[in-house]
Amino acid sequence: MAALEKVASQDDGPIASINIIPFVDIVLVLLVIFIVTSAAIVRASLKVDLPRAAAAGAKVASTLNLVLDKGGALALDGRPMAPGAARAELQAAVARDPAAQAVIAADRTVPYGKVMEVIDLVKGAGLSGFALDIERAPGSPP
Repeated sequence: MAALEKVASQDDGPIASINIIPFVDIVLVLLVIFIVTSAAIVRASLKVDLPRAAAAGAKVASTLNLVLDKGGALALDGRPMAPGAARAELQAAVARDPAAQAVIAADRTVPYGKVMEVIDLVKGAGLSGFALDIERAPGSPP
């Protein structure tokens, strides 16, 4: 009878272990949701009709994004600004990180000369590299 009481008293104690697996599952789901929505928010911030090319490469990881919209207005990292102010911002970025890169996205209706002005702006600011953002043409191989 004493053995029976001993077993019953061992089962009534508090649970000393914590099950962390459900917590990790929830955190991973939230992380995936954050990654998916943040990519959608960044792409939806500025609407630009990019030119298409069959040999469009993969997305370039960039530190600076320059966008020319249909009207020819320049935006740096989502903030509209004049070319002089953009040059100062680019030079400050190069001072902070000498390996800084830029991605230039221009609407397909923007004149070629305006795109060349932005390229000159990027090179004049001292950026080591830049890329032109394009979309892959429909039906082209990856």
